Amino acid sequence: MTDHTHMDDLLDGGRLLPLVEDFYTIQGEGYHAGKPAYFIRLGGCDVGCRWCDARFTWNARLYPPTPVTEIVERAAALPAQAIVITGGEPTLYPLEPLTSALKARGLEIFIETSGTNPLSGTIDWVCLSPKRQQPPLTEVLLRADELKVIIETEKDLQWAEENATQVSTHCRLYLQPEWSRYQEITPVLVEYAKADPRWNISIQTHKFMHIP
Repeated sequence: MTDHTHMDDLLDGGRLLPLVEDFYTIQGEGYHAGKPAYFIRLGGCDVGCRWCDARFTWNARLYPPTPVTEIVERAAALPAQAIVITGGEPTLYPLEPLTSALKARGLEIFIETSGTNPLSGTIDWVCLSPKRQQPPLTEVLLRADELKVIIETEKDLQWAEENATQVSTHCRLYLQPEWSRYQEITPVLVEYAKADPRWNISIQTHKFMHIP
C-alpha cells in the first residue's frame, strides 16, 4: 500500500478492516499445529516474498473494508477457542478494535507477522516469520513467542540464526521448509535440528490434509 493515511481514514481507526477471508480450520504450522482455529486473513503486504502462497492478499484495495463487528460475530458463532490473525501483513492496521471485541468473547488471539510494523491490540501469541528483504523490528523480535523461519536454501539458515540471537529466551524456534522446495530442503533441516536441538521443524501439515 502506498497511501496509508488514506487507507486509515477508510478503516475508521480499525473498526473496519480489509478482510480477504475468514474461515474455521486446523492450524497447520508451527507450535500450534493441529489446533482448531478461526483464521482472519487481512489484505495488504509490505514485504512481498517471491514464494508467497497468498499473493492474492497483497493488494488491500481489492478487499472492501469490513466491519469488525461482523467478523467477530462469525468467529464467536463457531466452537473455535483460538483466533489466528494473518495476511498479508496484519500489523499494517490498528488491531485494537478487533482484538478487544474477540477477547470480550473469551477467545485466545494469535497473530502471524513478519514483524515489519509495531504490534497493536491484545495478542496472546506472536508467531514471527521474519523476511530478509524487510527485517523485523526489534520490539517484535522481543515479543515473539515463536520464531518461524522459512527456509528455501541452506543460505537461509544463517538468517534464521541471526534472528534467533535477538528473540527472548522463552521464544520457540522453528525452521520451516519452503513448500516448493520441501523434498530437497527437509532432509537438510532434519540434520540441522538434530545437530542443534534448540530448533524444531515446522511442516505445513494443512497442505497434506488438503485444508485451508
